[in-house]
Amino acid sequence: MTTDLTQASAADLARLYAKGKASPVETMKAVLARADALAATVNALCHVETRGALAAARASEKRWKKGEPRSALDGVPVSVKELVRVKGWPASMGSKLTDKTPADADAPAVARLRAAGALVFAQSTSSEYGHKGVTDSPLHGITRNPWNTAMTPGGSSGGAGAAVAAGLGPIAIGTDGGGSVRIPASFNGLIGLKATFGRVPAWPPSMTGDLSNTGPMARTALDAALMMNVIARPDARDGSALPADDTDYTRKLGRLPKKLKVGFALRLGDHPLDIEVAAMVTKAARDFAALGCKVEEVEAPFPFGEASRAFVVHWLSALQRLLQVFPEARHEEFDPSLLAGARAGLRCTLQDVVNAQVTRRDLTLAWNLFFEKYDLLLTPTVAVQPFAAGTNLPPGPDGKPNAMWSPYTPQFNLTRHPAATVPIGLSRQGLPVGLQIVSAHYKDALVLRAAAAFAEIHPLTFPVLPETK
Repeated sequence: MTTDLTQASAADLARLYAKGKASPVETMKAVLARADALAATVNALCHVETRGALAAARASEKRWKKGEPRSALDGVPVSVKELVRVKGWPASMGSKLTDKTPADADAPAVARLRAAGALVFAQSTSSEYGHKGVTDSPLHGITRNPWNTAMTPGGSSGGAGAAVAAGLGPIAIGTDGGGSVRIPASFNGLIGLKATFGRVPAWPPSMTGDLSNTGPMARTALDAALMMNVIARPDARDGSALPADDTDYTRKLGRLPKKLKVGFALRLGDHPLDIEVAAMVTKAARDFAALGCKVEEVEAPFPFGEASRAFVVHWLSALQRLLQVFPEARHEEFDPSLLAGARAGLRCTLQDVVNAQVTRRDLTLAWNLFFEKYDLLLTPTVAVQPFAAGTNLPPGPDGKPNAMWSPYTPQFNLTRHPAATVPIGLSRQGLPVGLQIVSAHYKDALVLRAAAAFAEIHPLTFPVLPETK
């Protein structure tokens, strides 16, 4: 077990607290000092609540001394993506156009974490309105990857991913409308889960509607499971929230049921794929056979192009609403890529939207039938390695910008299936690569068990950046 409190997992911290070998106040002070020292290097946090965090840490410390912690997350620092409401903090959305009025209530996941004793201490950066898979914004600038600060941490929950990887709290809350938890979790070497839609309640509703999910990001599957035990509870403010169940996400974690049938798809269609990512993911799929699974190479059950077009229509037709929400005189203050996407959304016709909805239903049915035959699906999480920070697209094989660098994640926002990413190692450049694990609706616990089983035989050592102000 590490003695550097900024490098300890949430579960490790709970064990240290229980034994009296560390305290929530010590941990919070260490994380706050590290956050201050790395602010300019990584730029992962856009708001830090020092006084409130320390007050909460002192209260947690008293509970642990009495032997009365609220949960295993009591006294654990957690950051929250700036698209998620935290009472008293500005709901900035990464945008210059929002009025920065402090939120008057916590979002469901934040409220549950506070009730569990977690120390909600910071807001993490996002792309503006979470519109792209990297993290920079006109409001906060560029967020960087702790593994190599010249590279992007992915997005749009890139601040959350970079914070956890950099030791700025062992757990974080992100949101995922097309991969925005899984992409940065992959690029930062983390476990990230997009649960079955409705499993983690959300409020207020996302601009992208039922594409969007709130989810955990952590260094370990156990920490993600501990988060799910807390945040996967219904909330009356979310009309799509699933009913309560008695799932303990830590139960049998890392132990897979015998003879799981696993499909492995290296590609979902005709899109580029980094050769090293392909090799690493193929090896990882073979490792599932060593875990007792029957692994078969499979093809996607639905045409990739049709699924991609349906997602684009859903996404852009949602973005265009921003052009009605904010006055035209201020539209040029948007991130140029957000403005371009919103204007493209204006060109979506009613027939386009209806066709996309039909495709979404057909796509969901196709994957439902797939999961009648297979317990799990394995794919790369992202088709490329982390690329240059401050750019929206990596170069493709032809040297032109590659708009198809993240083809694996959006389908499962459309279909609402649970999907996680687990780190499978470092590339020759020393950058993390992730494996996506998907399963049938409501099998969120199985997805985490699979991620944990793989992570146990492939542990990752995180970088400890030099602390420079």
